[in-house]
Amino acid sequence: MEAYRSFAQVYDIFMDNIPYKEWCNYVIGILKEYGIIEGLIVELGCGTGNITEYLAKEGYDMIGIDNSMDMLEVAAEKREKSGLDILYLLQDMREFELYGTVRAAISICDSMNYILEYQDLVKVFSLVNNYLDPGGIFIFDCNTEYKYQELLADNVIAENREEGSFIWENFYDKEECINEYDLTLFIPEGKQYTKYVETHYQRCYTIEELKAAIKEAGMELLHIYHAFTKEPLKEDSERVYIVAKECGKKKGEKEDDNR
Repeated sequence: MEAYRSFAQVYDIFMDNIPYKEWCNYVIGILKEYGIIEGLIVELGCGTGNITEYLAKEGYDMIGIDNSMDMLEVAAEKREKSGLDILYLLQDMREFELYGTVRAAISICDSMNYILEYQDLVKVFSLVNNYLDPGGIFIFDCNTEYKYQELLADNVIAENREEGSFIWENFYDKEECINEYDLTLFIPEGKQYTKYVETHYQRCYTIEELKAAIKEAGMELLHIYHAFTKEPLKEDSERVYIVAKECGKKKGEKEDDNR
């Protein structure tokens, strides 16, 4: 099923603990290291557009891609209020299409973990490589094995607010490396609460699998970071940031040119 349908309505309310500004500043710092201080950037799995909006305010020309119409509707409402020139596309990351190449691609908030098959991950990386300018940069994050096995595991998370309530029942299959969470939402509608149920799946990729997928897609791996630092991955890292570079198009791929 399509993820984030009912949850899109209250996503920003329950995710207000995420320091988007700090996350964006970290990404911008990496972009600037490679001389990307302006230009066209695509964000894969942009959701409600929090990061997209921030980067647009910093002067980047942004394209946001997501496969949830509900999330993009929220993003479009933000765009209308801010007046920023952002292009949102309803597309599957595994088959996304752009009009030309971009200087960089980013994917934050563990969107890549939603790609459940390794070969599909390679498809995403290959498309990124194809749509990057020569030497363009790809920055993405992933949840780690430590987070799935030790923190999420088979736990239940619940939160109750005036704006709505949720129950997150988590199950992690170590053999299949698949994390499932059943999300039950109670959203106020008038004087009553309406119950919604969603089931989400994520895959835990090992560092070796991520390295292999990057290589198979034709990109060059530049860095593997403990999230929000320039330090190497640690045993208790909850999130990993990976930086890769366009390294020539694979045979049969035609490089687009948006200049």
